[in-house]
Amino acid sequence: MEVKLHTVPSLVSKLSSVSSQTRADALKELRLITKLEPDSRPFVAESGAIPYLSETLFDSSPYLQDDAAATLLNLSISCRDSLISTQGLLDALSHSLRQHASPSSSPSAVQSSAATLHSLLVVDDYRPIIGSKRDIVYSLIDIVKCPNSPPRSVKDALKALFGIALYAPNRIALVELGAVPTLFTLVVKDGRVGIVEDATAVIAQVAGCEESEEAFQRVSGIRVLADLLDLSTGSSLRSKENAVGALLNLATCGGDWGLREVREEGMGVVDGVAEVAENGGTKAKSKAVALLKVIDGGSGCITSVFRDPRFDSLLNQTS
Repeated sequence: MEVKLHTVPSLVSKLSSVSSQTRADALKELRLITKLEPDSRPFVAESGAIPYLSETLFDSSPYLQDDAAATLLNLSISCRDSLISTQGLLDALSHSLRQHASPSSSPSAVQSSAATLHSLLVVDDYRPIIGSKRDIVYSLIDIVKCPNSPPRSVKDALKALFGIALYAPNRIALVELGAVPTLFTLVVKDGRVGIVEDATAVIAQVAGCEESEEAFQRVSGIRVLADLLDLSTGSSLRSKENAVGALLNLATCGGDWGLREVREEGMGVVDGVAEVAENGGTKAKSKAVALLKVIDGGSGCITSVFRDPRFDSLLNQTS
């Protein structure tokens, strides 16, 4: 570590060199140090590396972009305050994301930039800051929408969108910028389990705002979510859990249309909801019980139609 204390300032100073080769060599070494030496990350940040790394995301070289973005991602694990307080960092990350379809862009730099945002979004206080940057939100949605985006780019973008959606006021911007049709297109057309799971996780959060109701209507969202709960579709348990959360949010946060549609479509997939209530995680179980009660509406229609004793037990639980 003593060696690193002397090496890091020298490497950081080389990031401002007029020689692209000198900058490239310094970037590669800083990337390696911050990956393999977690204790070095605060020292790298304190040595003034972050502004140079941010500026490098605007460079025309995809190799320099890649090393700079990966180093920022490494720093984001330990130095989130230093990153978010650096002027221009979010603009640099936004630029990297916007270039995702450009031939001069590095796909791995785009992925690291999205992953850096996801890392920053772990901090509650940063969610309104990042969510207020509509260019970032738009670019993340565009990565998900683009048919040529690598799977890793899509997954990293979805994780960042999920972090943004955890702050309730951000959900309106997600709806306004077209997240709902983009996410549902992914669910309907993409067969990759992990991506469908990540997309439905974002959908469940976005469903928690009243402004999403019209967007869900346009894409027959409630029917698509109900299909995920149909035992014959073979959806993963995590996708089912997310569908339950989305339907519950639509029924409780939306208007009369949401409640009516959830009850109507939900009656056809109560077995799937019951599966989540019995086998899901702790929070998912509670939401599934609450959704069954919403579908039943206190009328006893579930037990009268299905005559299955397990529904009596579930409906009598405290959600």
